[in-house]
This record gives sequence, C-alpha cells and structure tokens, in this order.
Amino acid sequence: MTATNTLEDPRVASALDRMFRRAEQDEAIRGRIRAARPQGSAPLGPQEQADANAEVYMPISAQGGRLLYNLIRATRPATVVEFGTSYGVSTLYLAAAVRDNGTGRVISTELSATKAAAARRTFAETGLDDLVTVLEGDARDTLAAVAGSADFVLLDGWKDLCLPVLRLLEPRLAPGTLVVADDVYLESLAPYLDYVRDPRNGYQSVTFPVEDGMEISCRL
Repeated sequence: MTATNTLEDPRVASALDRMFRRAEQDEAIRGRIRAARPQGSAPLGPQEQADANAEVYMPISAQGGRLLYNLIRATRPATVVEFGTSYGVSTLYLAAAVRDNGTGRVISTELSATKAAAARRTFAETGLDDLVTVLEGDARDTLAAVAGSADFVLLDGWKDLCLPVLRLLEPRLAPGTLVVADDVYLESLAPYLDYVRDPRNGYQSVTFPVEDGMEISCRL
C-alpha cells in the first residue's frame, strides 16, 4: 500500500515553495518598515503591527513545518488551533497532516485582513480549504467564541500575546495536549517560556532545536 503524504501534492509543494521564496524578502521589507517610523515613536499595538507588516510572510521554517506535520500525524487531534496564520505556510503543514490522518480540522487566527484573504486563496488552490477555518481579528476575541476542545495548539503570532492566548485556551486543553510555540530565542517570548517551563503551571516543556527553536509543552 502506498503511503499518503499531502505535503508531496504538487499544489501544496508549489505553494510552499512560492511562499518560502517570497519570504526571503522579509528582512528587507522589515528594514523599510523600521526606516519609515519616526525615532521615538510609541510602540505599535497588535492591529497596528499586523497592518504595518502586511507584506511580511514570517513563515515557520520548513523543518519546523515537517516537525508539526509529524506531531499531528502521531497525536491525531480533532481540532488544531493556530495563533497566527500570516500567509498560511504553517497552516498548510497542519492541514496536510489533518488530511492524511483522515480526521480533524484546523482553526487559525489572523489580524491582517490582507494576509487572511491571501491565505484563504492559497488553501482553496491547494484543496485544503475544507479543513481550515481562518478567524479574522484579535485571537483573544475570536478564539473565545469558538466552542469545543483545543487538541493541538500552535502559537506563532505576536510573541507578547502567546501567553494570553494560551491562558485563554487552557480550560479547553485536556491532559496530554501538545502546545507548540515558535521562535524561542526572541526576547518577547520570555514571559510565555517562563510560564510553560514552571511545573507549577501544569506543563512538561522541552525546547526542540529546529531553526529558531520550538518549545513543545505537554499539558499535564
């Protein structure tokens, strides 16, 4: 019997290749955004950051994506919750795994209307749109309105919001649920890491050294 791997579907592989290539321009675009802001400007809020970075792909790494695919194939979650769709790179890995499991769904969240619309087009082009729901808006609001359990969680939106989003989802996390956060080396993720690495908060956490690092935490 031939094993199914949706990541090898030409539509999915082509979309990932296209977005990874476009993401190579991210640093130049970020530099242009920084240069356009007056010195001493007040920090941007989440929506302002999302709007300012509407051209920036911010993708998970290819290795990180394959790790997520494997974790979901192994755990077979009914509902995968993603904080931070961006242009949908990580979502494709999540949805491909759900497709190959033959069960489940992906609920993703995105503040940027531009990115949400582009991601939806990509999901339709790759034939995975029936598995993915993109909630547009602040995840602290949109996810609060979603009923049911969160059986696998990826936190890859604004790093200072990862802990509030996790706390929002905690009542819906059964023992054994995996929570993954990307970019562990960013200073802005430190409050989240302090929380999940403290056993008193109910997690067993380990850093996986892939690209910018992923924190994999098991709800106890």
